[in-house]
Amino acid sequence: MSLNVNRSVSDQFYRYKMPRLIAKVEGKGNGIKTVIVNMVDVAKALNRPPTYPTKFFGCELGAQTQFDAKNDRYIVNGSHEANKLQDMLDGFIRKFVLCPECDNPETDLHINPKKQTIGNSCKACGYRGMLDTRHKLCTFILKNPPENESGSVKKEKEKKNRKKDKENGSSGGEAGNRNDIDAPDAVDGDDDDEDWAEETTEEAQRRRMEEISDHAKGLTLSEDLEKSLEERVNIFYSFVKQKKDSGSIDSADKDILAEAERLDVKAMGPLILSELLFDDNIRDQIKKYKRHFLRFCHNNKKAQKYLLGGFECLVKLYPSQLLPRVPIILKALYDADLLEEDVILAWAEKVSKKYVSKELAKEIHAKAEPFVKWLKEAEEESEGSDEEEDDEEDNVEVVYSSAARELKMETTKPVKADHEEDDIDIDAI
Repeated sequence: MSLNVNRSVSDQFYRYKMPRLIAKVEGKGNGIKTVIVNMVDVAKALNRPPTYPTKFFGCELGAQTQFDAKNDRYIVNGSHEANKLQDMLDGFIRKFVLCPECDNPETDLHINPKKQTIGNSCKACGYRGMLDTRHKLCTFILKNPPENESGSVKKEKEKKNRKKDKENGSSGGEAGNRNDIDAPDAVDGDDDDEDWAEETTEEAQRRRMEEISDHAKGLTLSEDLEKSLEERVNIFYSFVKQKKDSGSIDSADKDILAEAERLDVKAMGPLILSELLFDDNIRDQIKKYKRHFLRFCHNNKKAQKYLLGGFECLVKLYPSQLLPRVPIILKALYDADLLEEDVILAWAEKVSKKYVSKELAKEIHAKAEPFVKWLKEAEEESEGSDEEEDDEEDNVEVVYSSAARELKMETTKPVKADHEEDDIDIDAI
């Protein structure tokens, strides 16, 4: 069903129409969000990028927003009714679409990056003016100008480059003066020839491309850190998935860690890796991707807790295969040094419904009980034998067995090595 863009106009033959906004609520609890299904169509009718009204909703509701232009998904965190958002859209249309003189929506926005202003021009009545930039959305618009505006900015930069080239070259003063005029593209033939010669200069093109790419890299790095935690986690997820899909995941452990640190989501890394690298064949995959997980979990108890959360989610996906093997898998994670003893014991003390339902969490903990009991008994035995170990401490040598792939403790008799330069009193060290 179509609506009038300006809903204060009741004329059914009003020429400016837009589709009724469709909202779909997804997720539960803290992860609940509202997907605006047809935001692209609505924005097209308003002649505005779909990110603008979506961000406007976020500003008005005090909620985080997410944009996935590739899949046409525009999301506002939280649960919001379509009618409420439709009424809110009217506010966006009044402030950022309708002409203040004739109330027609045939307007364009013009960004001035230097002055940090947003101009508004109407094709219907010829009005030209400035928008009130006090609204929070204006900051977003200044950072993300419309495509047509960014194209004109690029043209201005190219004009300046051409002017510099002419001043340094052999061109006369008149040619430089002609370029100073902000004229339409349709100009006389002589100008066309000059512009063509300048634009195809390889050096000028290379310089412009380097400036644009360097600037884009800097913007990407800074803008990513300004995004919400959920958005940064989604970026990291896409990065790891791309490595997996391209077949380069096996040797990408350093790149994956660097990306997590760049996005400041290192602790949550094992949760994402568990989702993408583990399935019901997890025991073999622990060995295969041990290095990837160690980069996150080594001496990082928070990351280890997220790994346990990822393991619970995995059991939820493959309950019949993994639930009976919970203690075996936990021991595999423990043996691979991905989980420390105190982290496992702390996890076992409290059943949480953060990642799975309470019922499933209880089942997982019940299945894990034999391994947890073994850990506790091993801890008690080690405490009881501490005194004996202290007496034999000087006669203990750590030997690495490559066949068993684990550290073994062997008691040896103190032997004086022939190649030692001086006698060393170990007790005196």
